[in-house]
Amino acid sequence: MTATTTSGLAAFLDDLVAADPGAVATYDVADGRLLICNRAELRRRVQAVRAELAAVGVRRGRCIAVLLPNWSDALVWQFAAAALGAHVIGVNTRYNTAEVAHILTAARPAVVAVAAGFHGLDLFGTLRAASEVAAVPAPAVAVVAGPGGGSADPAPFDLGAGSWCAGGGDTRGVRAPDTPDTATLTPAGAEDDPADPLAVAFTTSGSTGTPKLAAHRDSAIVRHARADAAIMRVEPGDVALCVLPVSGVFGYSTAMAALAGGAALLMEPVFDAAATLRRMEQLYVTHVVGGDDLFGRLHDTWHAEMRADLSALKWLGIADFLGRSHEIARWARDEFGAHTSGVFGSSEVFALALLWSAGDPESVRWNGGGRPVDPSVDVRIADPLDDRVLPDGEQGELQVRGPNVVDAYLGNPDAARRAFTADGWFRSGDLAVATGDGGYTYVCRMGDVLRLRGFLVDPAEIEHRLAEHPGVRTAKVVGITGEGGYTRAVGFVVPVEDAVEFDAASLKAWCAETLAAFKVPATIHVIETMPTTVGGNGTKIRAVELREWAQQWTDRERDFRRDRN
Repeated sequence: MTATTTSGLAAFLDDLVAADPGAVATYDVADGRLLICNRAELRRRVQAVRAELAAVGVRRGRCIAVLLPNWSDALVWQFAAAALGAHVIGVNTRYNTAEVAHILTAARPAVVAVAAGFHGLDLFGTLRAASEVAAVPAPAVAVVAGPGGGSADPAPFDLGAGSWCAGGGDTRGVRAPDTPDTATLTPAGAEDDPADPLAVAFTTSGSTGTPKLAAHRDSAIVRHARADAAIMRVEPGDVALCVLPVSGVFGYSTAMAALAGGAALLMEPVFDAAATLRRMEQLYVTHVVGGDDLFGRLHDTWHAEMRADLSALKWLGIADFLGRSHEIARWARDEFGAHTSGVFGSSEVFALALLWSAGDPESVRWNGGGRPVDPSVDVRIADPLDDRVLPDGEQGELQVRGPNVVDAYLGNPDAARRAFTADGWFRSGDLAVATGDGGYTYVCRMGDVLRLRGFLVDPAEIEHRLAEHPGVRTAKVVGITGEGGYTRAVGFVVPVEDAVEFDAASLKAWCAETLAAFKVPATIHVIETMPTTVGGNGTKIRAVELREWAQQWTDRERDFRRDRN
């Protein structure tokens, strides 16, 4: 689908400044203080970094890696890079040496922006070690002091191509290497306007192998942000909470949608639930996007110790990672009158690609999925084996075509071939169902679906039932191969503190009250904590590790409360 270069990030920022130069663009948090940056000041900072990038030799088609926390600087670097026709790859501050080395190898950034100091993390030490592992020409390094941080001595940050203090204007002795363009266009990107450069790339989850770096064109960012803002009903004067890293697609899409609607951004670099609740009350936060892990911590802290006035909340977008999305949606509705929508998105189609509308019933709206936010985005449900389009109500792979679809992969020439159908649709790898009225309900990742007694079963259905038990805090269900080659559903639950008495047998009986017999887990283990991994979009339970436990524990059901006594 051809996209025209109607408006990129440079014009997007100019439009914001023209509309109201004094309006707040960002609130940074520094040592508990809020530092305000208005739109005009944000553009001035962008222009300063743009000039520095040009001075060190960055030009169109080059990549810039941004290893920064949720500071407004991360947005400054995105706008500055796009103004030169360069593209940014966000690097999560939690990434280890191997993950950073993979990005250096695949994206070949000419410049890396790195925080001089953040939360006790040695980010430059990780970058230096990754540069040695990657065995590619060293990038130039821009040292970012951060909000309220003043300046920093750049000399200790030199990897060999020079370093400078970002925003200081002194780039003497720094020359970015002449790095290659590692982008391979996808079928979607090949049809786009070649004058529309790549502007941002995100790492994929890596659930099917080495993470890919999915890149999008400049105009696609703006188009998608404006479409999201309209569905989310963002208005001037609103404030969006940006606690998910803007290096990841969900944090990034949230920030851009909020700016597109005229809202300010509350940038939370370190998530402390109580402190965040206080600032949400202070600034009258209206929009929040996150997983139920993030919302769950806000919910639990609000109930236990910090009953902040969140009556300004208007819209919540929630992804279900831990089975708590419905509980949180009810809380937001009952306490604050907020509208909650499930979401759907990914690094390759942007986050918030599908959202539910206000008219959808809660029984639908509180689940993952939605309707395409832009009418130019096409979605179909297809048989993953032969890409045959399936009728409404039948489960299949959700496939996407439109201006939001990944335009290129960095450092992976074969990725596009695997990710697209022969007729040019992007394969999401997600199981979904068309509702028949333009909506699509997310079921699960295709690799997670359970085939029980011949039926395809979404493990979330079982997880939600387990989580409804008053003694259960978190639940996860995985499948393993049992006797005769049939799939067995195995449940893992974490009890609440001071839980009502229960055991595996009573939980199975609880499930049997509302679920078909074949959906009742064959085995249920009571564990102390779930194994989790922290990514750019939130905390997710490590299903792979749970499957390993399930395979090892086939002799009996575990209950840590009983086993440790």
